[in-house]
Amino acid sequence: MKSCCRTIAFLAVCWPACAAAPAAAAGLPAEASAQARAAPSAPTPYRVVDTGQTHFFSDTGPLPRPPRPAEPFFGQDAFYRGPQPNYRDNADGTVTDLATGLMWQKTPELDRKLTYPEAVAQPARCRLAGHADWRLPTVKELYSLINFNGNCRAQPPVPYLDTRFFDFRFGDESKGERLIDSQFWSGTEYVGQSRPGSGRVFGVNFADGRIKAYPRDVGRTGQTAVHFVRLVRGNPDYGKNRFVDNRNGTISDLATGLMWTQADSGKAMNWEQALAYCENLQLAGHGDWRLPNAKELQSIVDYSRAPDAVDPSRRGPAIDPLFKTTDGEAWFWTGTTHLEGGRVLGDAAVYIAFGRATGFMPGPDGVGRWMNVHGAGAQRSDPKSGDPKSPMWAGGRGPQGDEVRIFNFARAVRNIEPGTAQVVQPAAAYGISDCGFRVSE
Repeated sequence: MKSCCRTIAFLAVCWPACAAAPAAAAGLPAEASAQARAAPSAPTPYRVVDTGQTHFFSDTGPLPRPPRPAEPFFGQDAFYRGPQPNYRDNADGTVTDLATGLMWQKTPELDRKLTYPEAVAQPARCRLAGHADWRLPTVKELYSLINFNGNCRAQPPVPYLDTRFFDFRFGDESKGERLIDSQFWSGTEYVGQSRPGSGRVFGVNFADGRIKAYPRDVGRTGQTAVHFVRLVRGNPDYGKNRFVDNRNGTISDLATGLMWTQADSGKAMNWEQALAYCENLQLAGHGDWRLPNAKELQSIVDYSRAPDAVDPSRRGPAIDPLFKTTDGEAWFWTGTTHLEGGRVLGDAAVYIAFGRATGFMPGPDGVGRWMNVHGAGAQRSDPKSGDPKSPMWAGGRGPQGDEVRIFNFARAVRNIEPGTAQVVQPAAAYGISDCGFRVSE
């Protein structure tokens, strides 16, 4: 049995009060404590920090208790604690994440959104804290900040960002913006075309927890596209993979300390099946495979590749060709639940689109059709179960009619050094009545 291959620390702890942790505001109980088994023995220049998710869900919502080994939904994000962000407020307008080696602006221009040319030009003018080497972050650098305890449907809404360290605001509805209009530009341009005649740039939305390739020039309302900017400096190696083909069906990334299956699951499956597939996998003498969390899977996206790349030599799924992909247009599940991604709290999970991120939108002639609305490399979410052919999904969902597939692929991951994988089992049950939902035995 696979559970014999792992040491699971059953912690006799109770959930603290709802207000004890930032996650509580998202409608969730506070996090249980845990201890790491070991620290990495070698530096990882591209340290993938944890998603922050510490709560357990089925395909219909919160679970009354964490699943046990071999039970449905065992192996999801909350079971595995990766390196934690280690933010330090430098008291000079900057915040350093000691885990990633990146220094960030604490307070971006929140009263003014910038066009993409303005965003590109801003670092050259910035002298914050006496530094002249600020840059527009790549999408991988920017995504390191995301925290999956966010939920803009909560009351009050909770951003996907640790606001104890970083200043933030949601979209200003009094000015005609949507609450979710809190997108941040990255410096990563999409190498393909999402919509005819429009350049695209990837950004992270810290209001609704997604990565999309946004229009570079003309925005959603037909006006000039503008978004927020948060500059970064330090660790020039962050986001740069160092893949090694182990010639045994696995690929190691020496930059992140993660080992991946070279081949994917070979068929699409729902979220519960994807979790079980990875948990039960035995490959190359290892039995500690798992479904990656959102940040781990995003770390292997190759943003220089896309199925519709302008450069023919870069056409293909957005992943290094060392990896084998069954379907070049595939989307891949993560073990991370997207709290607001579905119809009910917790019934959707995050996926990464290695193929084109399609949606149902009007074309130039006004007729609706399926098109690549968010680009290969986008991060969105799907219902964890159901029938993708249901009439309710005929036109997709959300503002851009995101295609609903439900059956996505899986690619398993493990830590190269097993001792660095922290396996956690919180309290057997929890119940909170004033944080948006209550669950009990």
